Amino acid sequence: MSAQCEVTARRAAGAPMSPFERWLTLWVALCIVVGVLLGQFFPAPFQALGRMEVAQVNIPVGVLIWIMIIPMLMKIDFGALHQVRSHWKGIGVTLFVNWAVKPFSMALLAWIFIRQLFAPYLPPEQLDSYVAGLILLAAAPCTAMVFVWSRLTGGDPYFTLSQVALNDVIMIFAFAPIVGLLLGLSAIVVPWDTLFTSVVLYIVIPVILAQLWRKRLLAQGQAKFDATLATLGHASIVALLVTLVLLFAFQGEQIIAQPLIIALLAVPILIQVFFNSSLAYLLNRRVGEKHSVACPSALIGASNFFELSVAAAIALFGFQSGAALATVVGVLIEVPVMLLVVKVVNQSRGWYERGPAVQRNTHV
Repeated sequence: MSAQCEVTARRAAGAPMSPFERWLTLWVALCIVVGVLLGQFFPAPFQALGRMEVAQVNIPVGVLIWIMIIPMLMKIDFGALHQVRSHWKGIGVTLFVNWAVKPFSMALLAWIFIRQLFAPYLPPEQLDSYVAGLILLAAAPCTAMVFVWSRLTGGDPYFTLSQVALNDVIMIFAFAPIVGLLLGLSAIVVPWDTLFTSVVLYIVIPVILAQLWRKRLLAQGQAKFDATLATLGHASIVALLVTLVLLFAFQGEQIIAQPLIIALLAVPILIQVFFNSSLAYLLNRRVGEKHSVACPSALIGASNFFELSVAAAIALFGFQSGAALATVVGVLIEVPVMLLVVKVVNQSRGWYERGPAVQRNTHV
């Protein structure tokens, strides 16, 4: 491993959970209240913001999304990709769950719960949009937050870094085709030009800019890089909160009319989290990977790159869409649910390490 990869991995492993990350659910809940109130009492300014579009891309949101995403992508060291071969079984499990299981299982869960079981309790004109939002959420594996979850489980920092870097590379090419395929199978009209525009705007360009900026800062020293990233992190938090306020300002009337919508949308997301994390954890045990590899492998499949999901939902379906609301529900439940998954994998370590395949590899 290069010296820079090692520094990045160690810093990622030792980074504490910030107050914002720890209380993310509270901040999102406050954004719901503030956004709904502002949307009800001051509708004109928000409607004006909603009309600021170029080629179906909302300019204020586009700027906010870049401020959110670029600092996170700057943490990724693509030089860690050569570490893939060190834990190829764990990487294989990660890729299988993230790309062959997660989006498709979410499409199935969305059909079961949104189109069937919960359909009588949801606005009929938004059913397709809710399904689309859940698919967008599942098609974007976690990036920055997985470093936090990995650290809390004693996960291998080098493996975590390499799997995140590989997932980001795959996301550039796979996000649009998978989303387009699943929306088509769900009988939802796919605006392909807008979908590919979203990928370019919210994945390709931010990745390039983030890596160029990262390289330039590191050339000036690790201290300069860390200081800049800390400053950008604060800006990223503010951008996320402002985006959520805007979203709920547009969603206010619907939420007031049917307050159970958020709880109903949370059900398939919760099932998805527990299903994917359990599947990845069990598969890693079956193939004999170490517990420190199984944990980040399971956690990256359970959590989501919700900033990208929110951006794509707004670009494809608009501020007032059920898709945008569905992706934000993912943000709302992210931290408490992932902390529960972290607790489960930590407490089951003894059981995991008694697995026959794990013991065989330990004694080799």
